[in-house]
Amino acid sequence: MNKVDGLHHLAICTSNMKEQIEFFTDKLGMELVALYWMHGVPNTWHGFLRLNDEASIAFVCNPDIESIPVELGKTHAGNPAANCARGAMQHLALRVRNHDEILAMRDRLRAKGVPVSGPINHGFCASIYFAGPENLSLELSYSTEPINQEAWIDAEVVEMAGISAEELARYKHPAHFEDQGGAVAQPDLDSPGPHMTNYPEGAYEMLMGVPDEAIWNSVDNQPPVAVEAAAG
Repeated sequence: MNKVDGLHHLAICTSNMKEQIEFFTDKLGMELVALYWMHGVPNTWHGFLRLNDEASIAFVCNPDIESIPVELGKTHAGNPAANCARGAMQHLALRVRNHDEILAMRDRLRAKGVPVSGPINHGFCASIYFAGPENLSLELSYSTEPINQEAWIDAEVVEMAGISAEELARYKHPAHFEDQGGAVAQPDLDSPGPHMTNYPEGAYEMLMGVPDEAIWNSVDNQPPVAVEAAAG
């Protein structure tokens, strides 16, 4: 059974935290729920905007981000049909519940000066498309039923992707893994990975060598503002 069952947060770099907060609160009506120094990262803020009680859009901001070049078609797609570098976010689709809500959100965006394309009926979902600050490519979508994998996995595209029949069967129904209660040891750093990158020399090896028990409370995990518990 799939234990990864939803989005907790998606983190996006920004050079202008206030601009992103303004857009997501004013244009999309999302609530700012957290804004604090990012744990374990020097001189960096973390901001969280609420999707629901368990999911957020998050932003990461520090002064160095402003100096990183933006190249459309490389660092950013700029629209939901354009290219960007492999491994980078091409566009972000957020969920609404139904057709009335997608039209209501289109009204809100257009009323606040944001051009919107759609909705378009994709069959398994319907979507509208628009831009966010700093060349974010955004989408709002709804589905009325789960995606039917028998109807929406195209044999021609499967072949183009180099996926065999045996691999396709495995991808559609991943093998069961017997949980071991967290007892599996860290693999050696020469394991296939993938491995996290862009650390200073030696820092990744040091991080992966820290015992799991030490990682658990390795940052100040208390909120920056003391709040008294509500009376029962």
